[in-house]
Amino acid sequence: MIMIKSIVRPEKVDNVLAALMEAGFPAVTKMSVVGRGKQRGIRIGEITYDEIPKELLLTVVQDHDKDFVIKTVIAAARTGDKGAYGDGKIFVSPVHEVYTISSGIREKSSGVLEEVNL
Repeated sequence: MIMIKSIVRPEKVDNVLAALMEAGFPAVTKMSVVGRGKQRGIRIGEITYDEIPKELLLTVVQDHDKDFVIKTVIAAARTGDKGAYGDGKIFVSPVHEVYTISSGIREKSSGVLEEVNL
């Protein structure tokens, strides 16, 4: 399993969520975050804004869906045809286990499900 962490512009988050839903990936966690990229924020006149509002989207998918989900996010989050500074980043990490709190079931990266004795 793979966790895809997408940092996108707030005005693009609805597009990304809709695209993921349409593509069959409705399970997403969304958080409002602030930060800056390589450009070190935005300078307007004498003021530098180095805490730019963004949205962080987390989703866990099977390994074979990774490239499709990443392409879906990029297509929905990109500004214009070629994109622009500040469109965001995508980080990909392995997920070894997932626990469902309500059922106590553990899913391993191999796809094996087992009940956890509490």
